[in-house]
Amino acid sequence: MGNFGVAPARRRGLAEEVADRLRDAIFAGVYVPGAQLREVELAGVLEVSRGPVREALLRLESEGLVHSAWHRGTTVTPLSPEDVAELDSLRGALERLAVERVISCATDEDLVAVEQAADRMALAGDEHAMVRHDVEFHDAVYAAARHARLRAAWEAIRSQVYLFLLTRIGVSAQDYLAHVAGEHRDLAAALRARDAEAAQALFATHRRHALEVLTRPDQIRSAPSTSR
Repeated sequence: MGNFGVAPARRRGLAEEVADRLRDAIFAGVYVPGAQLREVELAGVLEVSRGPVREALLRLESEGLVHSAWHRGTTVTPLSPEDVAELDSLRGALERLAVERVISCATDEDLVAVEQAADRMALAGDEHAMVRHDVEFHDAVYAAARHARLRAAWEAIRSQVYLFLLTRIGVSAQDYLAHVAGEHRDLAAALRARDAEAAQALFATHRRHALEVLTRPDQIRSAPSTSR
């Protein structure tokens, strides 16, 4: 009975490890939006059986990071214009509450963590490192909001926001690298000043800039919506 109870835990642990490795590879640009993920090939690269790979892909699909279709197999999710618009509007709703909460509830230590996350962006060696630091900045903001359910809502869309940013650098990495570090320094400074009006305006401008890059004519290829 004891041995029977151990085996499933190992399998779940292996699937989780495979999911982590695949997620990291997607975030690093190894597999770009639209790239196919074949179970047999991944099992060989990762030196595991197909079972954990299949479980890992299901986990990533639940995050919105990959998409499965019977005629196409599993691919890294390509964001359609509808996906981009929905992510932008939902992110905006969450961020408005996050900024409100940070202004009223964050400790000085919380704000230091936000500032440090912004400072790390200046050290990014390439656009993929910058995207990682960008998402980590927003992690710090949601942590500083001190609202468990709000943070859980952010975690639910975090991987899709990562895809949003990967799609943005696919359109123009130069534009992203030129603006994003400075924008986040300004966001951190407004939060530090606990200036609610300025912070909300800056966060809105930051989101609008990203959306404008992705909604220029012909920038987003037609793709099936991943909306549930």
